[in-house]
Amino acid sequence: MKKIVSIFFCLVFFLLSDAQKPTDPFIKLVQPLKEKNAVSASQQFIIGSTCTTCTIKINQDTVKVYPTGAFAYEINLKEKENTFLIESDNGSRKSKKTVSFTYTLPPVPQPVRDFSIEYIQTLPAGDLWLKPGDPILFRVKTLTHCEVKVNNKQLLFEMPDSLTKGMSGIYQGKYIIQPSDSFYKEKLMISVKLNDSAVLYRETSSRFTVMQPDSSDVVMTKGRLAHLEYGLGDDRLGGAKMGYIDSLIPLKIIGKVSGDYKVRLSKDRTAYIPEEHVSVMPPGYSASGSLTGKIRLTTDSTYDYVNLQLFSRLPYQAMQQTDPNRIVVDVFGATNNTNWIDQPEMVKEIKKVEYEQLSDEVYRMIITLNHQHWGYKIYYSGNNLVVRVKQQPHDLSLNKVTIALDAGHGGTNTGAVGATGITEKELTLQITNRVKQLLEVEGAKVIMTREKELFFDNKERILFYRDSTPDLLLSIHLNSANDPFRSSGTSTFYRYEGFRPLSRAIYKRMLELGLKEYGNNGSFNFMLNSPTEYPNALIETLFLSNLEEETKVLDPVFQEQMAEKIVQGVKDYLEGFNK
Repeated sequence: MKKIVSIFFCLVFFLLSDAQKPTDPFIKLVQPLKEKNAVSASQQFIIGSTCTTCTIKINQDTVKVYPTGAFAYEINLKEKENTFLIESDNGSRKSKKTVSFTYTLPPVPQPVRDFSIEYIQTLPAGDLWLKPGDPILFRVKTLTHCEVKVNNKQLLFEMPDSLTKGMSGIYQGKYIIQPSDSFYKEKLMISVKLNDSAVLYRETSSRFTVMQPDSSDVVMTKGRLAHLEYGLGDDRLGGAKMGYIDSLIPLKIIGKVSGDYKVRLSKDRTAYIPEEHVSVMPPGYSASGSLTGKIRLTTDSTYDYVNLQLFSRLPYQAMQQTDPNRIVVDVFGATNNTNWIDQPEMVKEIKKVEYEQLSDEVYRMIITLNHQHWGYKIYYSGNNLVVRVKQQPHDLSLNKVTIALDAGHGGTNTGAVGATGITEKELTLQITNRVKQLLEVEGAKVIMTREKELFFDNKERILFYRDSTPDLLLSIHLNSANDPFRSSGTSTFYRYEGFRPLSRAIYKRMLELGLKEYGNNGSFNFMLNSPTEYPNALIETLFLSNLEEETKVLDPVFQEQMAEKIVQGVKDYLEGFNK
């Protein structure tokens, strides 16, 4: 027994003694992740974390350690190899790590010195489907003073140095598809002739197909996420979208660039649609226009409906306007034959409907609202185009509305990573759950994309909320940038002007936390901002990449304060309708 008691006291003494020891030093880097790094920019950062009681030195420079253990060090590299010794010290023990950056200046472009072709560029880039009369733009870099041709036909012209930033040997021009051309997934040949005996040939990397009169020229939209795009521009958000359109709408093909069909909307309007959202129709299938019939308005307890009679499904585009609040719908391929509009007094949200023939093949409906925008959906019922307009709820108390909360990222989609290694997906879930609890205390009905650590694709999120029909959607994120010191602040984002008041109300409340302004930003092409069915806002609470702001967001008290400000912003938005 005495032996057991003795062992017990020894164990307690050991645990107490160990608890009094400073935390063992360590160095955990989130940038860079490798020991040796080849870079092409002179400005770099070393970012990571250590024990909260440790000091950090990098090449003998003392670096600030934040209360979270995070640290960051800005460096301006010299050419060739730069080595940095990182030391973490708790007063009795040290931990060391070495990282190096090999900085190489980007090579200065040089003219071609020998008889060769440095590159061939075609615009638009990628494999193309074309019709007779369509141009292919070429840019070729080779030896100066040569004769450069496409398929031994079209001559390209050498540009003066004044148009090429002093670079000689740049040839440009265009090849016009001829009625006699019959390319099918073929590469075109570039020839470079220096003299009668020196000729160089190279094929384009892209392939070209000429659409023949007997080939299919119609695609049919399919699925619930079909959308039109303005052009071929792309970014991390997917490029600028015109908006979603219903399924089973025939579109006339006038070209294709890699995975995007180019389609004709009207005489003066074209668009692009990704091939995964369409089915190719058999040759001979027509994408015809339609006369318009009457416009009829109906209502129920939640929505007003505008029904436009058509004789075939046509593509469309919708826009929101404010002052006055309107929904404007352009129907492409439609010609006015509307002789009256049924506008009963029983409709609640729609003040009036007007129409005009904006141009040949573009018919415009203008729906003026009684209140601010509460959302709308456009779809077909048979061949009739329906605009379903959400009525303003009778009671705008929090306990009478349904609010959707989207915790950004999740699962394999970690989002941004802070200096301590904390991920955006973890923090968005923590903050969103706090917002949920506060809303439910107020009696609001809350639906969430995820309430635990789980992956959800953004397309799944959109369809989930489209089926759930919330009154509002808030998507919660944290921002990030390369610079851990200067990039900071809170921001909100909206896409449609009619939904701007929601994001602005939340933004104004978030600024009360003393965070730097990063703006209430409009026309944001994020998928969770794209639905028109309900007002929505994306909240970039602060910059996880900023060490000061990471310290704040890791504090449960500050998380609660942010949640309170978001909820108060929603209250301000709802109360604004009663003023």
